Amino acid sequence: MMITWIIATLCAFYVKGLCGFANTLVFTSILSFGTANINISPVELILGDPTNLIISWKERKSIDWRICLPLAGMVIVGSLAGVLFLKNADITVVKVMFGVLIIFVGLEMIVREISAKKREQSKILLTVIGVLSGFLCGLYGVGALLGAYVGRTANDSKAFKANICTVFIIENSFRIILYSIYGIMTIAALKRALILAPFMLAGLGAGMISAKKIDDRTVKMIVVVMLIISGISLILTNII
Repeated sequence: MMITWIIATLCAFYVKGLCGFANTLVFTSILSFGTANINISPVELILGDPTNLIISWKERKSIDWRICLPLAGMVIVGSLAGVLFLKNADITVVKVMFGVLIIFVGLEMIVREISAKKREQSKILLTVIGVLSGFLCGLYGVGALLGAYVGRTANDSKAFKANICTVFIIENSFRIILYSIYGIMTIAALKRALILAPFMLAGLGAGMISAKKIDDRTVKMIVVVMLIISGISLILTNII
């Protein structure tokens, strides 16, 4: 039913405006019980790309290309494998494994956030997270691990949103091309996205207004909570 798609769009892009990511998590979680993921991902991808442009432009002063460009490269590499899996393989077990990984990363971020001592980031760990985040984006359209990566490198919520959305612009554009090549992107998905576009803009605007009224630390904890919820959602939707 279209009303379910409208509710999913409003909720998903409110979250996007609030914390810069997790729109795919919300969108997919609401729709996945009645719609196949291969039909959900293209619509969410088309809706999500303009929101990344809007947020990146708004927070453009906080973009750090030293974070964005290497991560975008790792994400593109991962996306190639992820899209192939989405098209050709049974990826239920892989999704569950990623869910466990995301929960672990989220919990580690909480511990690191409440710790008085800020530890130096491991470049090897960041590289692994970067490639896996690209794989998960291509596989399931979920940017949770991107959130984990950027959350480890950004100093505040503006920098977080600026950098993650800039990477999403590159990754989403690349994935649109891949989806088109592999026949995942359809005319029906384009039509549905066009109908839902006004609701996407309404949700995004409401989320961005809400973000102005919430302090930086609270937004960061919301990001971490959304990471953990996304991991739980990945596990539950694939074992139930």
